[in-house]
Amino acid sequence: MLLLDAALLLLALVIILAGAELFTNSLEHVGQRHRLSEGLVGSVFAAVATALPETVVPVIAVFFGGHDLTVREEIGVGAILGSPLMIVTLALALVALVTGTKRGWNTELKPELSGLLRDLGYFLVAYAIAFLGLYVPQQPAGIHAVAGGCLVFLYGYYVYNTVQASAALVRKGHATAADGALHLRRAGLPHTASLELAQLFGGVVLIVIGAKLFVMGVEQAAAATGIGALVLSLIIVPIATEMPEKFNSILWVRRGRDTLAFGNLTGAMVFQGTLLPAFGLQLDGWKPEHDVVWTMGLTAVMALWTLLLAIRRRLTPLALLVNGAAYLAFFILITHA
Repeated sequence: MLLLDAALLLLALVIILAGAELFTNSLEHVGQRHRLSEGLVGSVFAAVATALPETVVPVIAVFFGGHDLTVREEIGVGAILGSPLMIVTLALALVALVTGTKRGWNTELKPELSGLLRDLGYFLVAYAIAFLGLYVPQQPAGIHAVAGGCLVFLYGYYVYNTVQASAALVRKGHATAADGALHLRRAGLPHTASLELAQLFGGVVLIVIGAKLFVMGVEQAAAATGIGALVLSLIIVPIATEMPEKFNSILWVRRGRDTLAFGNLTGAMVFQGTLLPAFGLQLDGWKPEHDVVWTMGLTAVMALWTLLLAIRRRLTPLALLVNGAAYLAFFILITHA
């Protein structure tokens, strides 16, 4: 039975990654066509594209999961909270390992600083709102809805600020250039704007299908192993759904494109720290349970640590290994609690 569950999770992961690859590849060409900055493409377009799996998973889990609403909400909350933690710890540590072996452990990484500071600043403000929401009762009705609306507005304002900064960044040499041909072009089709949109749509369809299969796999694994759905979702779902961000950022940083690499990660954090908690705040499962508080607290601490490194211009691979150590400590804590 466990082998079947593992096979289902693996199949879902392959489908999700294929969809995210199609989506991200087409976005690079859209950014190049319209002369958008690397900061805008990385922090908004690529971040949203590669954040689609972790966005779709909690929604599908809550509304289209199994028969147990409590389990469905635990999967949803775990997917919402695990994703930003995974980025700010494990994903940044993987980037550090790649760059440390290639450039040296004490060599400063140099993403475009204003965009990085903007991303982390918005994330910390949004996560503070979401964290306080844990301690606000669902009744009287309306308080969580207002908090969710504030988070949605905050993300909209963040996108506005990022778009406003794009033109200046292009003039400074941060324009986006696609790394390879459009994937559908390799099938012999002419490269047009319509083909780029078709590939975008195809990527979304694959991501939705993969997310549905993944939720089914997590539910079945929780029932077979006796491990809580919340714990499984905090660990398994983010590892799988954050693969697009990890792979894309590693490829970009290997090519020396630090702005795209970091923007893809921190932009996804802003997306996941605003729109997803806005949804999570409306669930009965959004409450200060032990695992939830630990997850959100560690995420905020590591985001603040990364922000301080950037401000002090000490964003080195060696310093970012601390982020990886934090994830290892979290993993041990949550699996042995």
